[in-house]
Amino acid sequence: MSSKTFSRFALATFIGSGLIVISGAAVRLTGSGLGCPDWPTCYKDRLTVSTSLHPLIEFSNRLVTVALVVLIAATVVAAYLRAPRRRDLLVISWLLVLGVFGDAVLGAIVVYTKLNPYLVMIHMWLSLAMVALAVVLHHRSRYDYSPRARAEVASPATRRVAWVLDGLFVMVVAAGTATTGTGPHAGGSQGQVVAKRIPVALKDMVMAHSALAVAFLGMVLATFLILEAIGAPARIRGASERLLIVGVAQGAIGFLQFVTHLPALLVELHVVGVVSLTIGVTSFQLAQVARDKDVGRSPDTRTGAAVTTGAEAV
Repeated sequence: MSSKTFSRFALATFIGSGLIVISGAAVRLTGSGLGCPDWPTCYKDRLTVSTSLHPLIEFSNRLVTVALVVLIAATVVAAYLRAPRRRDLLVISWLLVLGVFGDAVLGAIVVYTKLNPYLVMIHMWLSLAMVALAVVLHHRSRYDYSPRARAEVASPATRRVAWVLDGLFVMVVAAGTATTGTGPHAGGSQGQVVAKRIPVALKDMVMAHSALAVAFLGMVLATFLILEAIGAPARIRGASERLLIVGVAQGAIGFLQFVTHLPALLVELHVVGVVSLTIGVTSFQLAQVARDKDVGRSPDTRTGAAVTTGAEAV
């Protein structure tokens, strides 16, 4: 398998990892978290679901998970078939396997604990970690990470800034999921067991989350302006610009959903935003080191053997 073909598998896994977060949020926001009382089947005695709305939504999300499992398994196989085979791509692919199975089992525990808010938070963290890991897999599949490959760090200072942004973003996500745990969208619906909430006032959690989000966005803005002023490499400036645009949009959605009392549609858009920010923060980190594109090997038309075609500078 060529490196280009493997990159397509990695891209599909990357997209699927983001979609599962968005579909999982839809389950919660439609009150379908307990639509299927059992796992992995919807009911103990049968696999199929009733025609009721909540079981259909919950079971549809499980089918998306199954599709992602199949996709990640195919990516692992593709990593073994890739020429040349690379250990880092194999390791990341297997980490995604562990992540998706861990997330599925955690989802089952969430169901059996009647949507425990702390476990729901961890469920979200693990899902976003998988998105970041899938971004890394796709990036590495396109670039040369061999021991003697070019690895040019643009600036140690901007690399440290990237790590600071990572840390701030983790805190923003932690506070955001805790805010959701105190809010009205518990994941259940009328007639179901009411899920417990985190015993903290929603307004207090919103203020904490907002303060961290403002600090993160301010850091992103300052980074963008400084990078533009010093004429940093285009790849880094582009990554910071995209991160700033997504961050501003996410902040606007967050403010709007608060003043409109958290309508489900805006909360769903906020989840799309956090997935986009996860991609943006990870991409900004990866942009700190310049590498050559990995073009892998292509078959020799005369002999049919695989030959190395070299790397392209970026």
